[in-house]
Amino acid sequence: MRIYIDTSVIGGCFDPEFAEWSNKLVNEIKKGKTIAVISDQTILELQNAPNQVRQIISTIPTSYLTIVELDETAKLLAIHYIEEGVISSRHLVDAQHIAMATIHHVDFLASWNFKEMVNVYKIRQYNAVNLKYGHSIIDIRTPKELVYEK
Repeated sequence: MRIYIDTSVIGGCFDPEFAEWSNKLVNEIKKGKTIAVISDQTILELQNAPNQVRQIISTIPTSYLTIVELDETAKLLAIHYIEEGVISSRHLVDAQHIAMATIHHVDFLASWNFKEMVNVYKIRQYNAVNLKYGHSIIDIRTPKELVYEK
């Protein structure tokens, strides 16, 4: 399984509200139970984060980590989300995360961003735009929903 993790998941490893589930997901990735997909945008966003947050990515074995780039197709899809009124231009980076996850056919996008991403109404709108422009649908969940526990 391939899961695109956005910056909120990585930062969530040190947030009292989200730490339990962010860390469980990261630990499953480290054990090879799933592959983490991050983007060059995530890496850019992490440059301003505290050192402990930036270090999370370096603890993931490279064999369980895929880094994708914001290409022209993803840029255009993100613009479509804005033009279609799904998300405002103030949240361009969030739109780009969703677009990259869609373009790279991940199984899930993990986020703690309830307003712009993990929101059933928004997910339906993103998927309507994806289908309109010939892309597959995207499934967006919280890390809590993506952690496998026996």
